[in-house]
Amino acid sequence: MKIYVDADACPVKDETVRVAERHGAPVLMVCDGGLRRMDHPLVELVIVPEGADAADDWIAERIAPGDLCVTGDIPLAHRCLEAGARAINHRGEAFTPDNIGAALATRDLMASLREAGQMGGGGKPFSPRDRSSFLDGMERVVQAIRRSR
Repeated sequence: MKIYVDADACPVKDETVRVAERHGAPVLMVCDGGLRRMDHPLVELVIVPEGADAADDWIAERIAPGDLCVTGDIPLAHRCLEAGARAINHRGEAFTPDNIGAALATRDLMASLREAGQMGGGGKPFSPRDRSSFLDGMERVVQAIRRSR
């Protein structure tokens, strides 16, 4: 199992490494620059060329069944699921074949409302409770991956 992190705006990089350590899973932090290398034997920093979806494309082209992607990007999560991998967001919510369609539809609706000036941008602030939920959710997903092998 490899853990891919869509790292540019990920608020749970340290938490991801904590869970990975428990399971001895390598972590690939994928970004288009601006991140400092983590001095950790399980973590590899992958810097892709700048571009709208360069990190997403890099992850989607390499992720495989039994791998996990940490991302808040719903289209990337969808691509990971299509590849047979798992995906989880930074609040600890797993994307599944059963919920990804609704997540994509909601994302598209919210984007349309923002474009029409019906809503402001941004979500609620990230809290300590969110970090705890992420740790719990990621642990559950990693254990499910291990059981399915």
